[in-house]
This record gives sequence, structure tokens and C-alpha cells, in this order.
Amino acid sequence: MADAVLKQLQDERECEGLLECMLGLNELDRGVFRLLVKCPESLTVDQIADVIDRERTTAYRSVKRLQEAGVAKKEQESCPKGGYHHVYRPTDPDEIADEFQRMLNEWYANTGQLIQEFRDTYTEGHPPETGP
Repeated sequence: MADAVLKQLQDERECEGLLECMLGLNELDRGVFRLLVKCPESLTVDQIADVIDRERTTAYRSVKRLQEAGVAKKEQESCPKGGYHHVYRPTDPDEIADEFQRMLNEWYANTGQLIQEFRDTYTEGHPPETGP
């Protein structure tokens, strides 16, 4: 078995590792996600920046990545003195898990097709011609 696949199968895994391996989220993003999950109320970017002790722009980029990955949602809240601000909260865990399952099923189907193409190509004894 290829070393990369074997390593993946032997590594101790944690459920939060799915955020990294399936969505490409970095350590900071995962920390911000944990913060959103632990906090009973939605948080502003400024509140997130204060808790993670980073610049506002860094916190914003992280919540933006979470949002783009589908694990955080942005909402608009009215301010008591008028106007509004944006707050962030985690996406429902069932929605995230369903998306992970969809991604896994798609990967499995696509990989199965590639394996069959490999079998068909090389069983005939004629490897495909490649360029120079």
C-alpha cells in the first residue's frame, strides 16, 4: 500500500481533523471554529479578535474561510443605537456532517471510477501512450 495512504490509515485521528483534511482549514481556523461552537451567543469579528489575541483582519480572514467552507454563518444584527453589525455562529453540526458525508461519497465514487479505468487500461496490456 502506498506510504501516503498507509500513513493516513495509521495516524491517530480526531473528528476535528476533518476540518483540516476535508476542508483545508488551518490551526487558527479550527480554533476560531471551536470558539464559535463554545460560545452561546454569536460573535462579532472584534470579539473573536479579542479572544484569539490577533488583529481584526486576521480574525476576519479566519471567519471568512470558515464561512466559505460552510462551517460558519454570518448574520446581521441591529444595534441598539441604530445601524447594524455582523455576527458569526457555527453551522449546525448535522449540516456539516452531511456535507462531509457527501464529499466522502463523491470522492469514493470518483476514486472507484479511476480504479476501474486503471484496471481496464492496464488489463489490456497496453499502457496509454504518454507525451514526451
